[in-house]
Amino acid sequence: MAGPLPLGDPAPADGRLPSDLAIDPAVPFSAYLHVPFCRVRCGYCDFNTYTSGELRGAKQEDYASTLITEIDLAQRVLADAGALRPMDTVFFGGGTPTLLPAGDLARMLGAATDAFGLVADAEVTVEANPDTVTPAVARTLADAGVTRLSIGMQSAVPHVLAALDRTHRPENVTTAVAAAKDAGLAVSVDLIYGAPGESLGDWEASLDAALALESDHISAYALIIEDGTKLARQIRRGEVPTPDDDLQADMYELADARLAAAGFDWYEISNWSRTVEQRSRHNLAYWRGSDWWGFGPGAHSHVAGLRWWNVKHPAAYAQRLAAEESPAAGTERPDAESRTLERVLLLSRIREGIAVADLQPDKRARVAGLIADGLVDPAAAVRGRVQLTLRGRLLADAVVRELTD
Repeated sequence: MAGPLPLGDPAPADGRLPSDLAIDPAVPFSAYLHVPFCRVRCGYCDFNTYTSGELRGAKQEDYASTLITEIDLAQRVLADAGALRPMDTVFFGGGTPTLLPAGDLARMLGAATDAFGLVADAEVTVEANPDTVTPAVARTLADAGVTRLSIGMQSAVPHVLAALDRTHRPENVTTAVAAAKDAGLAVSVDLIYGAPGESLGDWEASLDAALALESDHISAYALIIEDGTKLARQIRRGEVPTPDDDLQADMYELADARLAAAGFDWYEISNWSRTVEQRSRHNLAYWRGSDWWGFGPGAHSHVAGLRWWNVKHPAAYAQRLAAEESPAAGTERPDAESRTLERVLLLSRIREGIAVADLQPDKRARVAGLIADGLVDPAAAVRGRVQLTLRGRLLADAVVRELTD
């Protein structure tokens, strides 16, 4: 499971927002609904998830009703603060949301829609393990108002899936995508590259398999070794090799070339879509600093610069709500310097980049050096934007350091 929660100030038991919070009603509002259940914990994962043996006092069958209690709390809190807005995007993440009955996901979405409303063209996404998607599940989700399924393919190569502790059958990715399309859902496919023992040829095979699915959107994430995970312990003991940074760079370049040739365009370092309309609006809401409420144990929220996070364990989360208390464990309001760093970090990741005028005055002159190093697009800089080149995407952390340190 995930590491410790961040340090912060105590959160009010009633969940109220500070009276001096300057909330802009024009800022889009999103909802993230966390479903923290997994059949098996993947060796690389550090998300706040739990297998059945780890629930200790929480019942998976009660989860939808518990989360709806937090939705009711959020509706009261936002209404009292004058911040009630319809949802622009909704995202069910995890964990494995589709481990719950599709009817439970529909109930949670219905409760959120009743509480906040949905904009006319809202994007509603559900993450799914390929083995859990059937035609009946896809139809139930579509009928409930879901518009998009994000399917965790990760790889098409059995030994790579095994290295990642993924248990789904590769052929079920094809049937899951077909079920989603037949139900009228948009489809995103998620991939991971750089697993122990994965070759460039293995990665090429996974890219070919993903492109053959003819999805609308593909995410490709480099494997990151997180402290406290099974994979980190295996590497520390010398049982598996540390991911090769140079090989991962080659894999990224191959992905970008193959996806571009197939009609996909990058819009964030790890995300490609066929059209602008098929970009993940929910993820863009995070990168652009919009407002969102995160529901569920360990979920994080952000409204007008205020951040808070819920208690981690499902049992503690349920106990707080049963006692008519907010499940928030802590809160913080980052200072101006922290907000500037975060803004550069997030906006530099997306294709539109960040405006040169939004950089600190003493950092703007550094853009010329980044152009000379081939990290920033010179034509975009002339238009007043810092946009990463392919080389810049590979060295994005270095660009952020140059623009903030």
